[in-house]
Amino acid sequence: MDSSILNRLAEITPEEQAILSGTRRVDRSIYMDGSRDVVTGDKLLDPGKQITIRPHTRFVAFPTHTHDYVELVYMCQGSTTHTVNGERIVLRAGEILMLGQNATQAIEPAGTEDLAVNFIVRPSFFSSVLPYLGEQQTPLHRFILSCLTGEAETGWLLFRAAEILPIQNLVENLLWTLMRDTPNKRGIHQLTVGLLFAELLNHTETLQFSSREQTLLITVLRYIEEHYSDGSLQQVADQTHYTLPALSRLIRQKTGKTYTELVQEKRMSQAAWLLRNTDRRVDEIARLVGYENVSYFHRLFASVFGQSPKHFRDCK
Repeated sequence: MDSSILNRLAEITPEEQAILSGTRRVDRSIYMDGSRDVVTGDKLLDPGKQITIRPHTRFVAFPTHTHDYVELVYMCQGSTTHTVNGERIVLRAGEILMLGQNATQAIEPAGTEDLAVNFIVRPSFFSSVLPYLGEQQTPLHRFILSCLTGEAETGWLLFRAAEILPIQNLVENLLWTLMRDTPNKRGIHQLTVGLLFAELLNHTETLQFSSREQTLLITVLRYIEEHYSDGSLQQVADQTHYTLPALSRLIRQKTGKTYTELVQEKRMSQAAWLLRNTDRRVDEIARLVGYENVSYFHRLFASVFGQSPKHFRDCK
């Protein structure tokens, strides 16, 4: 990471100086209103702002709390130790911890060389990010976003993405623009976060969960991403050593949909993308996404998008 960014993050803040001078506790007035253990975005974000950054405060333990915003913790150097929803997580350099509004978090004291930055993001900001995903808003994408918006029970995501260079570059670019008075910052932030999410969605193999069920669900959703045209639930069951009925129940329980419905969503998403971004014939697209019966594909597409594939393409 750029040395000027690290040097700025390493500076002792007035809050940290007060801690070192003897308070040895978190100043709740900086983060919270009243007695509720909820860190509020109104305390940390200027009026009208959707996203900001705040260096992680070192030298003190943060007691268990939640947030009324989405927080992305990026470890620039060293490590920090978090307890999220009861799970102990050691966050190392280059890794990203995303916390939705349902996640509880406690943090152990960080040392001088442990440099982390918190991205504070209002949930409404993500509506400006979704367009960068285009028609490719698949079941896997929606699951990840639901973790951040509080719709999923998981409530947090951990990306062990230190070795993924595009992700590291995008985070550094975001830090650079947020730390400086860069012209058109709002547009740059939206574009950069959109690209960051796109890269993270392309590298879900770096996701880590403590729960076997959560790990299994991501495995299923990634399998659908890669094998939507010709895969089968039996193949996933064989790979994961689950019985077919048990795997079917888990998918329905965690997503509210069947495996077949999730595959159909991915196929329709991919078909929409091909219609908008290629000149392939409709019958060819139908077969590419897994439908040999082209008439059935037409009927299904119309039921999902409210118009024929040809009209959908013409309206781009």
